[in-house]
Parts: sequence; C-alpha cells; structure tokens
Amino acid sequence: MNLNTEALVGGFQEPVFNAQSVFKAAMDGMARPGTVQTVDLEISPPAPLGAAAGALGLTLCDHDTPVWLSANLAKSSAPAWLGFHSGAPMTTDKLEARFAFFEASAMLSSFNQFSLGSQEYPDRSVTLILEIAALDGGKELALSGPGIKTIQMIAPVGLPETFQRLWSDNRAIFPRGVDVILTAGRRFVCLPRTTKITATEM
Repeated sequence: MNLNTEALVGGFQEPVFNAQSVFKAAMDGMARPGTVQTVDLEISPPAPLGAAAGALGLTLCDHDTPVWLSANLAKSSAPAWLGFHSGAPMTTDKLEARFAFFEASAMLSSFNQFSLGSQEYPDRSVTLILEIAALDGGKELALSGPGIKTIQMIAPVGLPETFQRLWSDNRAIFPRGVDVILTAGRRFVCLPRTTKITATEM
C-alpha cells in the first residue's frame, strides 16, 4: 500500500460518534490521571502511529491545531493520514504546535522546545502524545494531585530516560507547562501538568 492510499483508509468508521467516544475517554483520563483508557474502535493508523494515538489525533486535532510529528512519524504516511482525516495542518515549528506526537523510542530531550503557554494563557501550551512500549510491567511510579484520591500507581515501559527530570521541571512552572498522554497500542493514560510523579523502589 503506497503513502497516498494509506492516508485515505483506517480512519473512524463513524466519525462523529467515534470522536465523541474517544473525547469522553480523554476527558475522563485527564480528570482521573493515571487511569488506563482503551480505544475499542475500528481504526488503523499508518505505522508507526499507534491506534490510541491515531484516535486521539482524529478527536483532538482540527484545522485550528497545528500538529508536530517526530522524525519517523514525519517520514511515514502519518502526516497525510492525520491531515486527511482531521484537517489539522502539520508544522515543523515546535513552538507553533498545539499537539506533538512521538513514536515509541523517539528522543525527547526537552519540553521547552514546545509552547508552554503563558501566565495569562496557560491553555495555549502543547499536549504531547508519547507512544511507549506498554502501560504496565515497568518501574512503578506514584501519581498524586488533583483528581487522585490518595495515590495512583502506573508502571509504564519505555518512558524516555529524561522523563522524570523533565516532568519535575514542568510542574515547577505551573500554571504554564505541557500535558502528556502516554499511549501504547489501543490504551492510553493522561498526565495533566498538575500531577506529581514520584519514582518508587522496585
């Protein structure tokens, strides 16, 4: 299948109802950080874009939300697929992006390359969507903060090595900062900037 053909297929079967379903899951995930959400829809984004990441892209992105893609995604048919199914423009300017997608194992050296919002308009920051190997089976992390009654545990596999430091720096500039969604296949976990993440012993 060539790139042009890949861009035309694999989107939502029922765009309005499917987008509503994924949006509800995303809002639930943001309201309850660390809870695993599942995309149970027929959707087949072009590799290396995962199903949950693709579904979130078609739900959250539109013609007013420039999208930045990591190197391997940008070289795939993902830009054409997201553009065709969501109408979102692609950008190579990280500061312009409202959403940024990373394939599994992509380098993530800094959040500061992206828009962090301002004190007056903190909502004008980017949301990072990071594909990882799995949402469980890794080193446990303890989440706390708004939307979490006591402690919520997650154990992601394949987080960038710099993630813990980057997240600490991110929380230090609140209300500015990025929000992150971790995806693995058809599952995802939301990490709003208000969430504190603490490493635990294995």
